[in-house]
Amino acid sequence: MSIAQPLHASRYARARWLVLAPHADDETLGAGALIKETAGAGLLAGVVYLTDGAGSHDAGGSWLAWVRRREAALAVRRLAARAGAPVFLGWPDAHPHALNSAAWRASVRSLATLIRARRVDAIAVTGAQEPHCDHTAFHVLAGAAVRAARRPVAVFGYRVWTDPAVRAARRTLRTRAMLPGQRRHALMAHRSQTSVAYGPGFRVARAAWRMPARDILHLETNRA
Repeated sequence: MSIAQPLHASRYARARWLVLAPHADDETLGAGALIKETAGAGLLAGVVYLTDGAGSHDAGGSWLAWVRRREAALAVRRLAARAGAPVFLGWPDAHPHALNSAAWRASVRSLATLIRARRVDAIAVTGAQEPHCDHTAFHVLAGAAVRAARRPVAVFGYRVWTDPAVRAARRTLRTRAMLPGQRRHALMAHRSQTSVAYGPGFRVARAAWRMPARDILHLETNRA
C-alpha cells in the first residue's frame, strides 16, 4: 500500500484542480471527495465528462444522453454546491475517437483551451491502468491537452475499477474524508446507473456502493 500525503498538506494544496470523468458516475466513484474538498476551498476549476453515456442501456440514444447529463449535473451539485456546471465533450460511449483523428484533435484543443482559460494547475483523470477503453482514452487525451495548453499542469490518476494502490508513484495524495453517506447520496443522482428506472442496461454493482471516504491520487506527470 502506498503512503499517501494529505492533499491539504501538500504542494498542491492551493492548486486549481480540473476533474476529468469518462462517464457520468465516475466523478462520484473515483473523485467525489476531491471534488468536495477543492470546491469547498474555491479551488475546483471544473468537472469535464468525456462520453455522452448513451451506450449504457440496450435502448440508449440521444434521450439517454440527455438523462445522463442531468444526472451528472445533479451529482456534482450534491458533491459540492459551489462546483459549477460540468462540461461535456460528447464522445460516443464505449467507442473512443481514434488517436489523432479530427475529432480527437478537436477535443485536445477544446480541453487545452479550458485548461488555459480556467488557470488549471492540476488535473485528476482516470489512471492508465483502468480496464475500460473510455477511461484509458481520457487519460491519453488529458496528457495531450496539457502539452497543447503549454501551461505547467500536474496530472494525477484516480481509480474507479482498479485498486487505488495498484502501483507505486513518485507522489501519492489522499483527500480529506467525506462524511458518511455523502458520496452515496451523490451516486444516487445517477438513477439510470443505479436502478431499473430506464430498462435493461448497466448497473453499478452493489459492492461499488461501499465507496471509501477518501480519494487516492497518484502523480502521473508533473509539469508544474
